[in-house]
Order: sequence, then C-alpha cells, then structure tokens
Amino acid sequence: MELIINGRSVTPRPGQTLLDIVKEMGLVSGKLSTDPIAAKIAGDIFTLNYIPVREKDVGPDRESKRKAMAASGGVVRLLTYRDDAGYETYTRTAQFVLFLAIRQLWPKARAVMNFTLGSGLYIKVSGASDFSSEQLKARVAALVVQNIPLQRRRITTEEAISRYVSQGQTDKARLLAYRKTPTFDIYEYGDFADYYYGEMAPSTGFLKSWDILPAEQGFIFVFPDLKNPDRVAPYREMPHYFQVYNEGKQWGELMACETVADLNELVDSGKIRELIRVNEALHEKRYAQVADLICRRGAKAVMLAGPSSSGKTTSANRLAVQLRVHGKHPILMSLDDYYIDRDQILPGPDGKVDLEHINTIDTKLFGEHLDALLRGETVEIPSFNFKLGKREWHGHRMKLTEHSVIIVEGLHALNPLMLPEDMPHEAVFKVFVSPLLPLNLDDHNRIPTSYLRLLRRIVRDYATRNASVQKTMDMWDSVRRGEEKWIYPFRENADVIFNSATLYEAAVLKKYIFPLLTAVGPEEPCYDEVRAVVKILNFIHEADVDDEIPPTSLVREFIGGNSFYKK
Repeated sequence: MELIINGRSVTPRPGQTLLDIVKEMGLVSGKLSTDPIAAKIAGDIFTLNYIPVREKDVGPDRESKRKAMAASGGVVRLLTYRDDAGYETYTRTAQFVLFLAIRQLWPKARAVMNFTLGSGLYIKVSGASDFSSEQLKARVAALVVQNIPLQRRRITTEEAISRYVSQGQTDKARLLAYRKTPTFDIYEYGDFADYYYGEMAPSTGFLKSWDILPAEQGFIFVFPDLKNPDRVAPYREMPHYFQVYNEGKQWGELMACETVADLNELVDSGKIRELIRVNEALHEKRYAQVADLICRRGAKAVMLAGPSSSGKTTSANRLAVQLRVHGKHPILMSLDDYYIDRDQILPGPDGKVDLEHINTIDTKLFGEHLDALLRGETVEIPSFNFKLGKREWHGHRMKLTEHSVIIVEGLHALNPLMLPEDMPHEAVFKVFVSPLLPLNLDDHNRIPTSYLRLLRRIVRDYATRNASVQKTMDMWDSVRRGEEKWIYPFRENADVIFNSATLYEAAVLKKYIFPLLTAVGPEEPCYDEVRAVVKILNFIHEADVDDEIPPTSLVREFIGGNSFYKK
C-alpha cells in the first residue's frame, strides 16, 4: 500500500510504525520545532506508534486496509508541536511523565491538575511533606533520558475501575463508572497506569523542552515556546490570576463539585438545583463586591474586557444593577460602536480582515469622547451598523451627572491604547471577565477553560445566527489568536478579575450542543477538535433544569431567556 506523507509518496513495510517510516524518510532530526509528534489521518489524530499496514493484513490469500488508511486513501499529515493537536499530544505526554515521577517519589501523595497560567501548568501536590520541585525535576529528566516507550493497552472498563480502586485513585474509578463503552485504553509503566483522553508521543524522550518551577502547594510545569519550541517558553508570574483560579477551586470545594463525577451525582440526585442557587448567589455576591470597590475608589468609568463568550454583556448589566444600589446612575457603552467602517480596514498578509485586531477600533475617537465625558462635556456617541459595516450617528448625546458611572464593555477595554495617557488612575476601574472553570474530569485531567467558552459560543451562534458548528469552529482559531495577542496580555493589569464560570452549566449546555457536535463527520476539518470536546461531554450527565436558572444568570446569555436582552 502506498502512503502520501506530507505530500511525499512512500511504501511502508508491514509492521512498520509511522515513526519508523518518518525516520527512514529523514523527517526526524531531534528538534521539537520540526519533528513530528503525532499524525492526522482521515480527520482523526493518531500516535506515531500507529502501524499503517499490519503484517496480518498482508499475505498470499488476503490484502486489506485498516479503516483509517482506507478512509484517507493513504494520506497522512504529520503534526508538530506548533499544531494545536501536536501541542495537546505534548501536554498529555508531559502529564504522564509528571504523574509517573510523583508516583515513584511520593507514592502516597495526591497530585491534581489545576490550571494553566500563560506558558505554565499548575499542579497541586498534597500528602507529601517532603515534596521538592527540584527533586521532581531531576526525576522527570531521568525518565526523559530513558526514552520509555508509551504504548497503549486496551482493557475492560470493569478491570480499569478495579485497578484504580486498588491503587487508591477513586477519582478515576468514579469517573469510569459513567463510561458507556465496555473497554478502556490505558498507558502504563511498571505499576503506574493512567490515561489522558487522547494520543501521546511515542516515548518519553519526545519531551525536549520544559522546566519545573516551585509554586505554592505544588509546582509549575513550563512548556516549550510556541514561537521557538526548541527552547523553554518565558514564564511570567500572574499572582492576580493565580488567586482567582484558586478562588474558583475553593468554590468547587464549597459546593462539593470538584469533578465530573461530583456533578453527575448532583444531577442524578436532583441536588443540582441547589448547586445552581449557590453558584448564582456567589456570582451576585462577587458583583456586589466589585461595585463596592468601584464606589470606594470614586471611579467614573469602568473598563470591562474579556475573551469571546466570557459573559461580558451580562456582567456589565449585573454590575450596573449593583451600582444602582449605591445610588449611582450607570451608563452602558460598547466599544463595538467605535469600530472603523469595514471598507476602511486593511486586510492582513493572508488577505483576510482580522476583526480581533485593535486597529479595527477608533481608539483615538473613543479616548477623546471618554476624556470629554469625564470633564463634564456633552458628547454625541456613535452607533455601529453591523449589517452595513459602517458607523452611524443618530444624535445620541451623553452627559454625565454627579452620580453617573460609565461601564464600557468590549474585547479591547483593558488595552492601554483605549485611554488617554494623562487619564487619572482613580477615574477608571478595570475589570477582566473570564470563565475559569474549576471542574476536572478527574485529578489528572482538567477540562480546558477554552472548551467552556467554545460550548457557549456554539450554542449562542446556532440559536441567534443560525450558524453551524463548522462555521463557528472555522472562526475559533482566529478568535483565539486575537485573544492571545490583544486581550490576555493585559488581564493582569485589571483591578478585578471576575470568574464567570458556573459549575453546573456543562450539564445544562449538553442538551443544546451534543446533537450539534455528534452530527459533525470526519470529513469536516474541525472533526478532531469537535471529537475532543465530545469525549468530555460523553462523561457528563445532561441536566434539564432551565427553570431553575434565573433570567439574570450569565448562562442565560447563551441558552436564551436573559432579561437584560428584553426591551
């Protein structure tokens, strides 16, 4: 059988792995920046240990093709660290090595995946009084040098549950109890077995660039630099963000909902209704605290930013309600109204218009208007017509009173270019809104925060714009790149970071989104990304409790029924 690997034709020998083949092709140099780490075949991601032509499929009496090979026509695309799926493969491999090293050094310790902080991954370790990040680093380095093969083995789900129970990993056993299929794949070394719901590199030696730094109650694993994977990424501490993430974890502990198994038990017992009430109360309390801080400073403007589908609009409105409790007169403004006319925006090098770019906003005009308003002048505010792609003027005049507070909402609200250089610090209060989901699948597998935002956006786009999953996914990579460049660099400068995640919403969103995701076929470019989300949703029980969700909830911004959208 002939393969087409990255456009080159090659005839593999029966029993050869993809890794063996690409080595013979001269595509392995020992550099993470250029070496393949996984492969994409017919829309699916495969390990380089995959054998395209098995010996049992070739013989004098028969010649058959493996399912993936037949579906792709022998076409294989190699993935490197710079590809999203390659980065995720590297991450899973790192997780296996990290948790293996901890198991070897501190067998009774509990290590829990917590969250990412820029280029780092924070893992909390408990039950090891003598824990040392330096000792862990040395053991990880030794495991990498050993270049241990990472082979997957399939066992029954019942066997996997029994094994995890015997090893004291009850978090995994509880999760697998919700697995619908009779088999489960594990990666193992010695008496250690784990799995990370996706492919891994062929061996531990693929971890070329990394570092381990000490952190409060654990450590930070630092990833390779995406721009230059042959070196470790620069790591910048984010104490503000770290604190908010930890607060989210404390919310999970408070509401007895730290893992998907916990959430499922709440759904099955009906106690998810209480979870909703407590979660919404925590949000309301936090909005009230933010309003207190704004009034204590005497700020006249609030700049509220956040990534796509973070709940900025609802947050602005709920904050406005709390400011009214203080006797303030909140005025809502949107940076969208300061978009430059679409026909005036120059396309990028790829010929496309990047709508996430700061240059799509008339920052000069906005700064002049904000400065004039804070000086007590009357200003005519524009309105952007999205259908025509043009800014319009309808005589909307604004003048602040003694008790007025402007709430400005938009992707770029925290960008320093939005404010005049001589703007007094006390006049502006900065808020960053983002759903920092503290829910884990189990101790070693977190649910990426970006997945929750993606679920929200797909549901909202489908309901309000009749947009397909494929259309939303086509834009998602561009949206994420824009966030990394124009939003996240300024989040640590916020006076307050508001965690807009709710622990219950994955169970609520599932009934809206699951049929949409499972309808996406392998022929679609977004299939592997969709499948990764589906793997997580497969474990989550659906909750039909919309009647319990208040009309002012952040979740209502995405499933509908949000009272702030009613005229």
